[in-house]
This record gives sequence, C-alpha cells and structure tokens, in this order.
Amino acid sequence: MIKLQVIGNLGKDCVTNNVNGKTVMNFTVAHTERFRDAQGNQKDKTIWVDCAYWSDRTGIAPYLRKGTQVYVEGNPEIRTFTKNDGTYGASLTLRVQTVQLLGGRPEGSGGGDYSGGNNNYTAAPKANNNVPSSNEVNEPVDDLPF
Repeated sequence: MIKLQVIGNLGKDCVTNNVNGKTVMNFTVAHTERFRDAQGNQKDKTIWVDCAYWSDRTGIAPYLRKGTQVYVEGNPEIRTFTKNDGTYGASLTLRVQTVQLLGGRPEGSGGGDYSGGNNNYTAAPKANNNVPSSNEVNEPVDDLPF
C-alpha cells in the first residue's frame, strides 16, 4: 500500500456530490515548497492534489473552504489524459482516508480529524473555542461560527 500525506491550503470550496448512491466530497489541496535555485534565488513550486473523500459523514464539508489549511492522508492515484491539443497530461488524485483541519484561515476555523476508514471522528486540539465539536455539528449546518 502507498500512503500519501499532504499539508496545504484548499484551492477552492469543497463540493459534495452523490455518485451511485454514495457521497463524495471533492476538494483541491495546494502544497507549496520554497527552495533556492543554483543562483541563490528563492523559488516556489506548487503541487495541486485533487482529493476525493468518500464518506457519508459530511459534517466537515462546510469547514472545507478556500484558503483553509488542512492535513489529508490517503491513497494516491495518477490519472493520465489527452489534452485538446493532443498532448498528454497527468494529475494526482488522492482517495482521502483522513482529513484534519489545521486552522490556517484568519477566522480560526479548525480542529478535527475525520478518518475515512471506519468513519470515526476524533477531536483534535482546537485552535479556537468557538469551533463546534462533532457532537455540536448537526446535519445540515445552518449557523456557522464564521
């Protein structure tokens, strides 16, 4: 088994869909690495990871907003495709098993670990006391704390 761990920021809001009767949350995580090239100039290299989190526990979806810092863990898949101009491309997709909010947004959202294997929720240390625990999040979430 290959397992991939990524810490980064969401590039867009999470989208929840139903596929063949199952729920999937799709989001994109950007991981930026800073380094110096041979001339000593600082460079940034960003890797975008498309994430698919198959789970009926969608309570975390409202917190997966653009800019939120997250930790995701799961099994990677490389998908190849042909572009409109005839050239080949590839994308990295992660079948997510665990999502943890790291609270990287200015509003202080975050603190929770959603494990996809058995859909258990384990509370992580909260960055902000105004963030509800999993017991306080009722489906659907109407009043978000931010």
